[in-house]
Amino acid sequence: MIERTHRRIAINRQCDLIDLSRSSFYYRKNEPGSDEAAVMRQIDETYTKYPFYGVRRITDALKRLGRCINHKRVGRLMRLMGLEAIYPKPRLSMPCKEHRKYPYLLRNQSITRPDQVWSTDITYIRLRHGFVYLAAIMDWFSRYVVSWALSITLDADFCVDMLKNALQITQPKIFNSDQGVQFTSEAFTGTLEDHCIRISMDGRGRAFDNIFVERLWRSVKYEEVYLKDYSGVRDAKDSLRRYFDFYNNVRPHQSLGYKTPSEIYYGEKEKHAGLTGGRSLISSSAPITNSMLSHKYLQGAPSGQTQGELHLKL
Repeated sequence: MIERTHRRIAINRQCDLIDLSRSSFYYRKNEPGSDEAAVMRQIDETYTKYPFYGVRRITDALKRLGRCINHKRVGRLMRLMGLEAIYPKPRLSMPCKEHRKYPYLLRNQSITRPDQVWSTDITYIRLRHGFVYLAAIMDWFSRYVVSWALSITLDADFCVDMLKNALQITQPKIFNSDQGVQFTSEAFTGTLEDHCIRISMDGRGRAFDNIFVERLWRSVKYEEVYLKDYSGVRDAKDSLRRYFDFYNNVRPHQSLGYKTPSEIYYGEKEKHAGLTGGRSLISSSAPITNSMLSHKYLQGAPSGQTQGELHLKL
């Protein structure tokens, strides 16, 4: 719109003509430098180890590691990373005031079978240069990761696409999330309502309403992210795809009697289908065309259903 090399109209005049300030025209977003990236890594590691630490405690922890830093910088970086201490307090989440909120439906609820309750959340994943955001949908009963997605932004689109991918396979009775703007958006809640899924949202000040996904993030980071040094988004996607395949199909869970999530998820579904005279809701993998392969892929679940998606909004 503005031509830097225009011979007759100066840049300041071009800005005036389109009602654009010169500072906005010359603004360039600063990418995290090497020192900033190093600080973010230390914050991420400290937060994962002590998720109940707030800004000042993390600041103190970084100072003990020899980092010269103040709480204002730590607070800014934690907001950029989407991190906030997990403990009951006012304004735990930052919802959009215009979006509709839903009640928490899981209090005193007995979770007895797969696809009764799904939940979701977003976390920060570090790269060698920069970072991305990881979202996942988990089945509460089996701890099975039904779908996941990566994005370089925190907008709602990648969460909606992740949800639609999961709903191509099967659907839960209840879907639980926090009150973050991604999950209260009309696109996200509308998709759930179109499938007649009951929507549950964590109450403000209730820190442990979505604890199963928080535990998933801890496992992902200690068993995968902190052991790797992702060179970029593609490298992170490939490594996380292998990890979630391992998590679902190989890694035994103590809370599941040392069975894998896929053994519980598919085993219980088959048992339930046999008792009711029906069949498993997941009988075959969703079709994937060549045009979709650059963005979508299926993991090696027993029936090949778990999906991940990469969003490169560059």
